[in-house]
Amino acid sequence: MPETEPRTPDPQGQDRPRVAASAIPGDEPAEQPTTRLPQAQVADEHAGAEAAAPAVVPAPASQDGSAGARRADRGDRDRTAGPAHADASSRRARKARAREGRSPLFLWLKEVATVVIVAIVLSFLIKTFLFRAFYIPSESMVNTLDVNDRIFVNLLVPEPMALQRGDVVVFRDSQGWLAPAAQKTKGPFTWVQDGLTFVGLLPDNSEQHLVKRVIGLPGDHVVCCDAGGQLTVNGAPLDEKYINSVEIPQVRDFDVVVPAGKVWVMGDNRNHSADSRAHMDTNGGFVNESDIEGKAAVIAWPLNRMSVLDNYPGVFSSVPAPTGK
Repeated sequence: MPETEPRTPDPQGQDRPRVAASAIPGDEPAEQPTTRLPQAQVADEHAGAEAAAPAVVPAPASQDGSAGARRADRGDRDRTAGPAHADASSRRARKARAREGRSPLFLWLKEVATVVIVAIVLSFLIKTFLFRAFYIPSESMVNTLDVNDRIFVNLLVPEPMALQRGDVVVFRDSQGWLAPAAQKTKGPFTWVQDGLTFVGLLPDNSEQHLVKRVIGLPGDHVVCCDAGGQLTVNGAPLDEKYINSVEIPQVRDFDVVVPAGKVWVMGDNRNHSADSRAHMDTNGGFVNESDIEGKAAVIAWPLNRMSVLDNYPGVFSSVPAPTGK
């Protein structure tokens, strides 16, 4: 293609570029000039700007901007704990599906079984450490206790709580005061009764325990009777308000000093109680403190007799301490 002007030498000794009337085929369009700085220079300038700027620059943000920031934070947290969050969600989903697949009857039976197990465990703990139920088979404590009464015994007596005169106690028959219990015929559900008795849901009806009232503690001098026909402890006569007033007690003379670790017990129904007076040939008639199960606290059954048992502290308030104490 002919040139539009003659070619003249450049004054500085360099040729000027030719200017063509049309684009030369095959040539690429020249890249537009830019003010972009090299990457390293930009990074340096950015770092310098950050150093010069304050650490935190509060800037007003719109409500949409705040919501977007919160969504971005949640997204970052979800990405950080993604697998664990997904595992927990999947586990919850599986449990929910499993619950939905169970029948209402199964869920009801599960709840009932849970309640029964908790009740049995609590009853066993209470029976072992706090209270135990007993059944009264005889009339030796009338009118305080009647035949067929059910009582709760405080197992914290005599330890850690000390015995007191007038306490009604239940103790094991380690001295043979009772005739051997007849062998009971075992039925198909005897094991159920034994199990409920063991955990404390039924009273102990083994008939190898006795219930009496403590009259003399270790060191006490107990005598029956003075000139007025009254029992005395350490020389002080007792006005026994708890004995069965329907019958006049028969006088049975005795004069004992209670050894250490033992107690002297008597029934409130004096004419129908084989108590310490009737067993003086065995262990002197005394009951070992180690055989005492606990102090009878309340009558729990029948409901019309429900009451707290009294140890009549006023009866023994005038009794002095034993000699030597």
